[in-house]
Amino acid sequence: MRYKYCLFDMDGTLSDPGIGITNSVMYALEKFDIHETEREKLYTFIGPPLTESFPKYYGFNDEQCEKAIVYFREYFKDKGIFENVLYESIPSLLEELKKRGYVIALATSKRVDFAIRILEHFELRQYFDHIGAASMDGKISKKADVITALLKDMGDCDRDRIVMIGDRSHDIIGAKENGLKSIGVLWGYGSEEELKTSGADYLAKQPEDILSIV
Repeated sequence: MRYKYCLFDMDGTLSDPGIGITNSVMYALEKFDIHETEREKLYTFIGPPLTESFPKYYGFNDEQCEKAIVYFREYFKDKGIFENVLYESIPSLLEELKKRGYVIALATSKRVDFAIRILEHFELRQYFDHIGAASMDGKISKKADVITALLKDMGDCDRDRIVMIGDRSHDIIGAKENGLKSIGVLWGYGSEEELKTSGADYLAKQPEDILSIV
């Protein structure tokens, strides 16, 4: 056992939220009379905090961004949240990790109430010992900050025994900022180039590969 603690990103790592997130973004943009029809263009919203994505891709100021997030959640909270597909091998991976004695935690930039609802919807909540997510007040949303708060909640853990698992650059960068190793997964929304450039310590082509890494 190289590691003891596995921190999992959610979107693009545990499940494919592409339809729900892009529908929620489209709904929010419509409120600003922006009619986006290229769904793939909105895949960049999957993973990073909304507070970063709306300004970065649509030039929203703070007030517009705040309104856009309210609109996004208006659609997402009851509909978009379930327009989501669990990656096939994830339940068996989590079950095997638990059998082998690993401590499993969630580290997502998704708001904590949404994150828990999704875990419960997919019947995954039982596998997670700790939940790290964006705070309800929005003060914690960046992946690095989520991980920092999560580590505090986990208590006195040897950071050399902790690994972050995610599909986007912010997962890898957030891990590095907290002194952690990372596994970039290739079945999500980040490319191999993105993950390598960000400094991923390992790459996993499929969920089963994680077992041989950790």
